[in-house]
Amino acid sequence: MSKNSERFINSFNRIEEMLNKKIGSSEYITFKNKVEQLSQTKDGAAIRRYRVDLLEFAELRNAIVHQRTKPEFVIAEPHDSTVEKIETIEERITKPRTVIPEFARSVQSFQVSDPLSYVLEFIDEQKYSQFPIYKGQAFEGLLTTNGISNWLASNIEEDIISIRDAKNEDVLPFEEYKSNYKFISRDTNIFEAEELFKNNLDKGERLEALFITHSGKQTEKLLGIITSWDIIDIPKV
Repeated sequence: MSKNSERFINSFNRIEEMLNKKIGSSEYITFKNKVEQLSQTKDGAAIRRYRVDLLEFAELRNAIVHQRTKPEFVIAEPHDSTVEKIETIEERITKPRTVIPEFARSVQSFQVSDPLSYVLEFIDEQKYSQFPIYKGQAFEGLLTTNGISNWLASNIEEDIISIRDAKNEDVLPFEEYKSNYKFISRDTNIFEAEELFKNNLDKGERLEALFITHSGKQTEKLLGIITSWDIIDIPKV
């Protein structure tokens, strides 16, 4: 068996071993059925992400193992890029990265009683567009540039819009989606985070941000934030 075939089979076997551990059954189940079964589970986001690739790898594995003319001669020889791909996917699904430390960052928050001008100044300086708003220690909602635009548009008929007199609590009700945020725990993996954005879009709702805390509770200290732009930057393979 060539070096590429050997690397491919070894990586495939490690993936299958991980699938076996997740299923936890002593009964024989085909690789395809393992993938399909795990892709339906709540914590199967990583498997769902690479489901098609895994099924294609199974076909190539069968071609390598079952269609040899001699032990040392393989008909279906994996290309370098295929070997690199399965090894990359193996790494990502067996050791999925978690949102912390991946998205650990300082999160700027404001109080409902703060002037809107504070937020606008921060937008101008830092180019951020989503801000958690609190009332004391209690989370009140997510203020975005879209919500601010909606507030401005609703007041367009006024002769003068006094931005300096406006407070965050005046603008927060103009957010188009009231559930435009979610809280997640630091142990959430990046594939699960990605799915949260996708699932909201599938329901016709827009998820603006995921707030990361120790165990996903609103009352806990913010450890980081994930926006839809961050998700776009996650490499596919």
